[in-house]
Amino acid sequence: MKPKMILKLAVDIAMTAALLLLMAYELIGQAAHEWIGIGMFVLFIVHHILNSNWIRNILKGRYHPVRMMQTGLVLLILCTMAGLMISGSFLSRYALSFLPIKGGRSFARNLHMISAYWGFVLMSVHLGFHWSMILGMAKKFFPRPSAVRKWAGRILAFMIAGYGICAFMKRDIGVYMLLRSHFVFFDYEEPLVFFYLDYIAVMGLFILIGNYSCAGLRMIGRGQNKKQTKSAFCRGIYGIWKKGGK
Repeated sequence: MKPKMILKLAVDIAMTAALLLLMAYELIGQAAHEWIGIGMFVLFIVHHILNSNWIRNILKGRYHPVRMMQTGLVLLILCTMAGLMISGSFLSRYALSFLPIKGGRSFARNLHMISAYWGFVLMSVHLGFHWSMILGMAKKFFPRPSAVRKWAGRILAFMIAGYGICAFMKRDIGVYMLLRSHFVFFDYEEPLVFFYLDYIAVMGLFILIGNYSCAGLRMIGRGQNKKQTKSAFCRGIYGIWKKGGK
C-alpha cells in the first residue's frame, strides 16, 4: 500500500474515532469535547488536502448518479462542519475562550445540536459510499476468496444494522436531528461502553444504507449507459440505412 493511501486511511480512522467520541459530549466533559472537536476540524482539513484531486475535478467530467450523490453528501457534510465550528466558537468555555464573543448562545446551541446529529448520520452514509474500497483493502490481507467469510460478514452487518435501528430510536437521534428537543439526555450512571456500542451500531446502520444506496445507484448508472449505447447504435444503423437508400 502506498504511503499516501496509508495516511488517508489513518486520517479517516482518526476522524471516525473522533466523531464517536464527540457524540458523548456530557460523558467525556466539555473541555475534552472542545479539544477533540478542534482535532476533528484539523483532520477534516487534512482529509480534503489529501483528496485535493477530487476537489479540483469537481466541475469536470460527467455526473453519473453515484457521483451526484457523493458530491451532494460532501457539500452537506461541509455545511454541518461549518455549523459545528461556528456554533462551537460561541459555546466554547475552554479551547476558544479567548475569542471576544458574547450572546447568541441559545441559537448556537440549537445549531450545534442539529449540525452534530446530521453530521454524524451524513458522515456514516458517506463512509458507506466508500465501503467497497475499504473492503478491497481488507481483501489484500485475505487473498483467498471465501464464500463462508463473505456471507458471515453480510450476516454480521445486517445484525449490527438491525440493532442500530433499535439504538437510533432508543437514543432519540431522530428527535435531535429534527430539533424536537433542545437538550440531549445523557444517563450519567450508564457505562460509557454501552453508549458507544449503541452509536457504533447506528453508524453501522447508516454505513450499510450508504453502501447499498451506492450499489443501487451504480446499477441505475449502468442502465443509463446501456440505454445511451443502444440509442447511439440505433441512430448509427438508421444513418447507414438512410445513406444506403440514397
